[in-house]
Amino acid sequence: MKGGNLIIYYEELIKKRPHIVFLGSGASIAAIANGDMYGKKISSMSEFIETSLIKDTIKSIETPINSDNLEEIYCELYDRPEHKELLDKLEKDIEDYFSDFKICDKPTVYDFLILALTKKDLIASFNWDPLLVQAYERVSKITDNLPKIVFLHGNVSLTKDSSIPLLYPLKEKDYYKNNSFIKEGWDILNCYLEKAYIVTIFGYKAPNFDKAAIDMLKKLWKKVEDRDIEKIDIIDISTKEELKKCWSDFTYTHHYSIYNNFFDSTLGRFPRRTCECVFDKVVRYKFVHKNMGFKEDMNFKNIQEFVKPLIEDEKTNKDILKNFYL
Repeated sequence: MKGGNLIIYYEELIKKRPHIVFLGSGASIAAIANGDMYGKKISSMSEFIETSLIKDTIKSIETPINSDNLEEIYCELYDRPEHKELLDKLEKDIEDYFSDFKICDKPTVYDFLILALTKKDLIASFNWDPLLVQAYERVSKITDNLPKIVFLHGNVSLTKDSSIPLLYPLKEKDYYKNNSFIKEGWDILNCYLEKAYIVTIFGYKAPNFDKAAIDMLKKLWKKVEDRDIEKIDIIDISTKEELKKCWSDFTYTHHYSIYNNFFDSTLGRFPRRTCECVFDKVVRYKFVHKNMGFKEDMNFKNIQEFVKPLIEDEKTNKDILKNFYL
């Protein structure tokens, strides 16, 4: 292969690698910051157990609880047969609480997020609420070239299938292997991690007891150190000091960029061409315009008009896509 062709081959190979997005509760909080269609807001995990439905169930537990994290509480009680009925009720309470959420009519961060990616990309969610699924259903009317989604801890949109639980014994290293649906999600994630060029962590904190997530994150950060993954974005409203402490067991601060909102991140600035823009900037030393992407005040008509030329390019160009942000 001649030099020029080799460069083009390398460029095409890199630009076709996936962008992975991890979602934690902070992403859903941002998606309906002003409330859902009915004004209801998502709570953080620690605030969630203070909701009346869950609080009453937790109060009925006679065993002393040493955590304000619902998933960790479940882990503490999981191996005690006398608590099985209570844990079943806890899971039902969670399903009832989150099933009531209905995405608002205006575009949310989740609508922008899904449309910022394409079918080569992956969204891996740790969240139980149905907002991501609801956003996906409506933006799929704009295009079918959308990312794959996996739910690593289940989701209320899937609980009609009673074989998919919401709570897992996270302190067990292989907990996800006990359910075929969840295992498939983790297997897909690991496959994507082998190929990823960019990773975004949105509203998700490094866990201290989720064994599978810890192993996955260690694998992720090792790939960052080896330069297999070119860019890590963290979208979080926490301070840099808090985030540095949160991720200290996994990496160093110079390995990632921090943004306090979606629209300033790589996803918001370069929707549908994130890998193209990072490659052109880092490898080709080209200038990319940071102010040409999504804007927070866009309505669905604006969004559809914005993504239309990018989608048309994706339909007709099977090799290297046009970078609209140069």
